[in-house]
Amino acid sequence: MKIKTLIVDDEPHAIEIIETYVGNFPEIELVATCNSAIEAFQILQKDRIDLLFLDIKMPGLLGTELVRTLKNPPKVIFTTAYQDYALEGFDLNAVDYLLKPIPFNRFLKAMEKVFDGYRPINRQIVSVQTDQNKSENFIYLRVDRKTVKINVRDIYWLESLKDYIKVVLADRTLVSKQKISVLAELLPESLFLRIHRSFIVAVDKIDSYHSYAIEILGKELPIGRNYKDACRQRLQN
Repeated sequence: MKIKTLIVDDEPHAIEIIETYVGNFPEIELVATCNSAIEAFQILQKDRIDLLFLDIKMPGLLGTELVRTLKNPPKVIFTTAYQDYALEGFDLNAVDYLLKPIPFNRFLKAMEKVFDGYRPINRQIVSVQTDQNKSENFIYLRVDRKTVKINVRDIYWLESLKDYIKVVLADRTLVSKQKISVLAELLPESLFLRIHRSFIVAVDKIDSYHSYAIEILGKELPIGRNYKDACRQRLQN
């Protein structure tokens, strides 16, 4: 049985991240995404929704106010940048309350709570390290219909290919249908540097650089005009 899901957030980038995470679970069917509680209310009136990822602070109607208007609300996971609404969220019997930016290991714990209500179910959940420090060293990508776990320290650079992204490792190159802006949120800033709208590089993998390019693994990657100052400051420190 598919769990029909709706994502509601007024920030498109936040929707993209949750869409990426949800893509790791074959038992989830994403019915729609929308950017307001009012639009979500309309969808909920005509479609069966089992799970709702719901931002709280949105123009027009708060996410918590939306839940209060529903006679039989679906399972709700609140997603927000504000801690202030946590108590109210749990008073509304929310499955979980996720603070942005949402790390995948924390998202996974919320999904475990969702699936507890749907057992038995044939699940193929991605396994992750539960240790906080270790889990942050990995990202998860959908590649050729499977989810691949990647240690961020194995990444040399990322290259945007329109709606796809190329991730270059020492021994292989992976291509995933993903936007570079989403992965930029997940990568540790201490280890990576954005040098161009289409390139993010691992700082410790840089072999050499000059004013307009960086060299890694014998390949020159361009430094974008808008990124030159930030690159110079980072690499000279």
